[in-house]
Amino acid sequence: MNIQKFLLTRRFELPAKLLSVPAVSVFQSCGMKHFPAPPTYDHVEIPERPKLRFVDKVPYYAPGIKAPKMQKKLRLMRGPETVHNFLIHKQYGIMALGGGRLKWQHFEMMRLAIGRKIDPQRMFAVWRVDSPWQPLTRKGQGQRMGGGKGAIDHYVTPIKAGRIIVEVGGKCEYKEVEGFLRDVAMKLPFQAMAVSQEIMDKEKKEEEWREKNNQNYYTMKYVMQNNLGGCQRWMSPFDFKFLGKYL
Repeated sequence: MNIQKFLLTRRFELPAKLLSVPAVSVFQSCGMKHFPAPPTYDHVEIPERPKLRFVDKVPYYAPGIKAPKMQKKLRLMRGPETVHNFLIHKQYGIMALGGGRLKWQHFEMMRLAIGRKIDPQRMFAVWRVDSPWQPLTRKGQGQRMGGGKGAIDHYVTPIKAGRIIVEVGGKCEYKEVEGFLRDVAMKLPFQAMAVSQEIMDKEKKEEEWREKNNQNYYTMKYVMQNNLGGCQRWMSPFDFKFLGKYL
């Protein structure tokens, strides 16, 4: 029984101290709570294979074709990603913050870690990167220099900054997947972070706002083009292309 109902049923005079107190504090009662409705995921469809598929350690070649060797091609890791830099399912995923290479061991680590954490009944995960395809060569221990290019040691997948590595979705909220996505991102050989569609939209708006409201006249582009301090002596063509934003 609350105080207001108790005072109405019992007829007696209130003390002078209670009369001086505002009515809100005397007849205070619990109010109605209006919580927002939880989000609905009726539009989400769970695929037949909700977990990440197994990735081949070595690419497949047709019979009779020798596996070709390749140069380092560091340009495959430099600069921003221009194609796979968005979430297809508009939910959650892992985004690379810098360039690097993914080995087969990293693929297995992500597959096992995410497969143990997601609920296949209402969650799913998909790859957004190709299986290892770029060959890296290495010579045996103790060999002398020369003698041609070494044999293929293993295969990797080059990654650029802004590339979506893995995408997770389903009938779940970001708080449910943030923990294990962040743990997986910390184990990758380059800087990465767990993202959602809301986080990516917010970062994009903030970056546009900073570029639009920048009051510093000496931007990186102005400094490099005008050779302030003789900075062009130690800059590479990639610095002029990306204006110091990507290493």
